[in-house]
Amino acid sequence: MRIRAQIESSRGEHHVTLSTNEQAHSLHIAPKATGFGSSANGGELLFLALATCYCNDIYREAAKRGVGVERVEVRVSGEFGAEGEPGRNVTYEAKVWARAPEAAIVELMQHTDRVAEVQNTLRAGTPVTLARVEAVAV
Repeated sequence: MRIRAQIESSRGEHHVTLSTNEQAHSLHIAPKATGFGSSANGGELLFLALATCYCNDIYREAAKRGVGVERVEVRVSGEFGAEGEPGRNVTYEAKVWARAPEAAIVELMQHTDRVAEVQNTLRAGTPVTLARVEAVAV
């Protein structure tokens, strides 16, 4: 699965395009009130990625087990310090409503934590590389 995210930003404009296996869609995120950049910061979006991954994976893993999930809530929190410092104390909480015994729901939730790809990417400390830069003088 090939995933891409792209931002195009200028004064008063902020466009986000996401794609998986070349199937693109847009996500509305307003520009900052100052006009440049995103109104959502990277930490917020990182935590949203964790919450989204776990939520989607709950539904995926439940379907494999024949568990009828009715509702999912996920809350992610953590801290960022000074500029350039990595996040720390990242934790998440989840609540799942499903048509199954409580023990089966808890096992589903614990299993999903073990297979959630975004969580495992951060846990593995995956390197991130700036592959190319292009400067345009205006």
